[in-house]
Amino acid sequence: MPVPTTTARRYGFSKNRLCLMGPLAPACIMYLCGLGVFFCFRCALAFKYFDRVTAVDDWMRIFWLGFRVDTITLCFLLFAPVLALIALPARAVARFRSVFALYFAFCLLLAVFLECATFPFMDEFDTRPDRIFIEHMVQVREVFGMVLKGYGGMLAAALAGTLAVGACIYRFMSGRVASIPAWAPKRRICLFVVAAVLLVAGTRQSFRRNPVSLPDFMFSKSHIVNQLCLNTTYNLMHEYVSQREAEKGFGEAYGSMEPADMFARVRRVSRIPEASCADPQIPLLHAHQPSLVRRKPVNLVMIVEESLGAEYVGSLGGMPLTPNLDRLSSQGLLFTRLYATGTRTLRGLEAVLSGFPPSPAKSVIKLSLAERNFFTIAELLRGLGYATGFFYGGKATFDNMQGFCLNNGFESVYDEKDIPEPLFKGNWGVSDEDLFRKANDVIASYGERPFFALILTTSNHDPFEFPDGRIQLYEQPKMTRHNAIKYADHALGTFFELAAGEAYYGNTVFLVVADHSTRLNGEDLVPIEKFHVPALLIGPDVNPGRYDTIASQIDLPSTLLDIMGISAETPLPGRSLLALGADAPGRAIIQYGEDHVYLEEDRAVIHRTGKAPEQFVYRESRLVPDVLDPELEQDALAHALLPGFVYSNMLHRLRDIQMLARH
Repeated sequence: MPVPTTTARRYGFSKNRLCLMGPLAPACIMYLCGLGVFFCFRCALAFKYFDRVTAVDDWMRIFWLGFRVDTITLCFLLFAPVLALIALPARAVARFRSVFALYFAFCLLLAVFLECATFPFMDEFDTRPDRIFIEHMVQVREVFGMVLKGYGGMLAAALAGTLAVGACIYRFMSGRVASIPAWAPKRRICLFVVAAVLLVAGTRQSFRRNPVSLPDFMFSKSHIVNQLCLNTTYNLMHEYVSQREAEKGFGEAYGSMEPADMFARVRRVSRIPEASCADPQIPLLHAHQPSLVRRKPVNLVMIVEESLGAEYVGSLGGMPLTPNLDRLSSQGLLFTRLYATGTRTLRGLEAVLSGFPPSPAKSVIKLSLAERNFFTIAELLRGLGYATGFFYGGKATFDNMQGFCLNNGFESVYDEKDIPEPLFKGNWGVSDEDLFRKANDVIASYGERPFFALILTTSNHDPFEFPDGRIQLYEQPKMTRHNAIKYADHALGTFFELAAGEAYYGNTVFLVVADHSTRLNGEDLVPIEKFHVPALLIGPDVNPGRYDTIASQIDLPSTLLDIMGISAETPLPGRSLLALGADAPGRAIIQYGEDHVYLEEDRAVIHRTGKAPEQFVYRESRLVPDVLDPELEQDALAHALLPGFVYSNMLHRLRDIQMLARH
């Protein structure tokens, strides 16, 4: 159908130009606009992190590699509309121009919005929006409430600007679609073949059997530079696909190993004697013999502090924000070189509650095969007659915590609905003081019955809300991370004051540990120092002092069972830190996105998806490239593959706890 002269002039195109571009005119315009959007935001990010980017040799490669990533993204998004524009007659295309225009506008709009969201996300996690971003999208109350309170102005501006741009794009693209010229069938067939070839080539960009993927663009040892090679739309598409694959058999991307060799290496590192393994069907199930024998059961209170990195703890050389924790440190055993397994609360919970190693998949707390019969300390202690309770200041259904806990050993779950007339209630629930007060009341009501209480705090979480008049502010304005940490420490001190006045105090082991740290920025592939968190053990027969050997959150369950004098069979791969010999090297395991870190003393092996393993010396909080030690790399690989194999085969479990556990 010929293009009306008035229409062509109205939208700024001559007949000749439209004929030259043919049915692909709108798609070509979208491709160029998309390249422009991604390029401008990549330049803005490069400027923001200029010092870190320019410190890397050949950093300009981010723009060439970025162009390739952007082309992959846009070719994928354009595949269906391009083929439809060619296949449909011009009259049909004109009739459905609103559909085409909406699709083009939505894609460009989404790209702009996601790039805008990248800035605050990278401020916190030092990476482009990833699986954490995807998971947060469905957590409406907590996450959107946090965003509105912490970034309300930025969000409103981004939405308003994005919608305004979207309206312009829609009108512009609607005119271009309406102006598509009529081409003869033969020309359309030729164009269809050419377009299909170009789109496939654009998305694959390789003559290999497998198309190029994210690892092909990771050319630097600087994490931030690698991130700038991507765009956020591509990264989220990759995360969505890889997450689904990871849940089927996570960890396999790192390599392969015979299960017998894998378990043998893990048992050796964890100091699990082969003779103590009770069931060949559960390779890590072993008889745990404590180094301390107790005449009566002792209680356990585990306090998991939200986002409390070592950099904020005075007794660990950090900021003067935790006077109460610092004071308590002199009364117990302070683990000075303990490392979190990941960057999210659930990752910390699965480690300290189940002793489960980290993986590139979601935390097992949200995975289906761990819904029941998945080992936790609560399950073990409940089988020994303990009362077991989980205390959380927000909604316990958040991130499936309530379902996981009730199905795996906890008798009761208490959350904000069980705390009437709280002192303060914010976006994430009641204040830590309200939470600790409720926990103390319930614990005291257990009387002579032994108990295990897990308390997860929330006050130190963006948007950092807490009651007025409780602390002397560290800085202005009030709602900052530093002030929230100081308040969380105040609430912790209040709890210990309450507990000290109760009958249970003298027969209770207390563990205070952080779930993860904050602001994961660093120059290296993995900012290991940002995983350094505090852990403090207080209780009867716990000798005050400092434990200065590198340790992992997954070591804490075994250590707790040891200090509690619990003799039982467990599938824990962690090590009892109090029973390790002086010859045992310190060991920590960290998951940072898809990067798996195995740290042994000052040597770190990093396994990356689709990349060869690399070894570094960890010195002065930096990773220095080193020669790969094959044995250390195999130990690291065993621990990277372990969680996937154990989870998929449901091996992180007990037999009949009533028969096998004894006190």
